[in-house]
Amino acid sequence: MDLFDPPAPRNPPPPPPLADRIRPRNLGEVVGQEHLLGPGKVLRRALEEGSLHSMILWGPPGTGKTTLARLMAEVAGARFVTFSAVLSGVKEIRQVTAEAEIERQRAGRRTILFVDEIHRFNRAQQDAFLPHVEKGTIVLVGATTENPSFEVNSALLSRCRVYVLNPLGEDDIGGILERALGDRERGLGQSGVAAEPEVLRLIARLANGDARSALNILELAVTLESSRPGASPGGRITEAAIQEAAQRKAVLYDKSGEEHYNLISALHKSLRDGDPDGALYWLGRMLDSGEDPLFIARRLVRFASEDVGNADPQALGLALDAKDAYHFLGTPEGELALAQAACYLALCPKSNAVYLAYTEVRADIRDKPAGPVPLHLRNAPTGLMANLGYGQGYQYAHDAPDAQVDQEHLPEALRGRIYYRPTERGAEKEMAARLSEWRERRARRSPR
Repeated sequence: MDLFDPPAPRNPPPPPPLADRIRPRNLGEVVGQEHLLGPGKVLRRALEEGSLHSMILWGPPGTGKTTLARLMAEVAGARFVTFSAVLSGVKEIRQVTAEAEIERQRAGRRTILFVDEIHRFNRAQQDAFLPHVEKGTIVLVGATTENPSFEVNSALLSRCRVYVLNPLGEDDIGGILERALGDRERGLGQSGVAAEPEVLRLIARLANGDARSALNILELAVTLESSRPGASPGGRITEAAIQEAAQRKAVLYDKSGEEHYNLISALHKSLRDGDPDGALYWLGRMLDSGEDPLFIARRLVRFASEDVGNADPQALGLALDAKDAYHFLGTPEGELALAQAACYLALCPKSNAVYLAYTEVRADIRDKPAGPVPLHLRNAPTGLMANLGYGQGYQYAHDAPDAQVDQEHLPEALRGRIYYRPTERGAEKEMAARLSEWRERRARRSPR
C-alpha cells in the first residue's frame, strides 16, 4: 500500500453495554432506594440542593452506587473523576488530588472523586485521602459491597456519611427491563423484540436484586433471539433464551466477606431456635454458593457442644459422624449427612450450661491467682512428698457408699465455687438432679 493512500475505513466501535446506556440521567429515572431517595429523604435533599459531602455508598452490586455519584456531580456542576481501587495506588491518589486542587483554585469548581471498590484499598492508601477530604479539596464518594465498619479505616469513616443501598425488588427490576426494551434511543427498542411479563419476572428473579445483572441477561437474550436461524424482527424472548443467557442464578456470597458471616449466623440461630426449615435453607444457601462443606460441618460440631451440650449428649457424636460421612462421600451425596445433622440439632433440647461454665472457668483462670493443687489431690511417689503431706486425707470414691465422697477439688481461693449449672431440659434434667443431691450432701457434711 502506498504511504499516501487514505487509510481504510474502520468499523464503528461497539456500543457500550445496555446497563451503561440505560443508566438514569436524572433523579426521576432512578428506581428503588426510597429510604434514601424518596421525597424529603436525606440523600435526595442533598442531590437536589447540590449539598456536597463525602460519603460511603454501601450495597450489593447493581443497586445504583455509581449512578448516584454521577447524578450528584451533574446536579452540583462538579467535576467527576472515577478512580479504581483495583488499578490505582498512592501515587495516583496524589496526582488526582493535585489536579483537583488546581481546578478548585482556577475555576472554583469542586471535584467528586468516585472510588469504586474502596474496600480494596489498604490502610495506607485510605489514609492518603484524609487531608484532602479534611480540606475539601475533593468530595470523596466511595462505593463498596463490604461492610465499611470492617473495611474502611475509622479515621476516613468518621469524615464520611454512610448510606446503605438495598437490593432492588423484583418489581423495580421489572420496570427497568420494560423501559430498556421500549427505549429506542438508548435501549433495545430498535430491535423490535418483546417479552411477556412472566419472562421479565424470571429475569428479575435470576438477577437477585442486581439491576446490572438483569440488564446483561436481557441484552444477551435479545442477541440470542435475534441471531437465531429464521428469526424475524419483532420476535419474543423465550424463557429458554433467558435461562441460556443467565446460565446460573448468581447468588450473593463472598466466603471471606460479611455475607459469609451473615449466612453462618442465620444457620446457627435457626438451629438454636429449633427451626429445621430455616436451618436447611441457610445450609443449602451456603452450599449452593460454594462454601466449603467442611467449614459447615465444623460449625455443626461446635453447635452440638455450645448450644446442645449435655441436654442431648448424642448430638456431638452425630455431628462428628456427619462430618466423617461428608469427608467419605463428598459432594453431593455427603451434603445429605450435613442436612440430617442440621435437622437433628435443630430439634434437640438445648443447653448452653457447659459453655457458660467453661467461660466462667476461663475467666477465673485469667483473672485470679493460680492457686496450688490441694495436697490431698496430689500423688506421693516419693517418701519426701509423703512426708510433706501429699495425698494425705484423700478419699477413694470407689470405697465409699454410692461412690460419693466429700472432699474439695478446687484451690483454696476458689473453695465452694460453682461453675456448672445444668438446665432442666433433655438428658441434663437427670444430671441436674444428681448434681443437686451431691451438692446438698456435701453442704450438710461441710463444717460451718
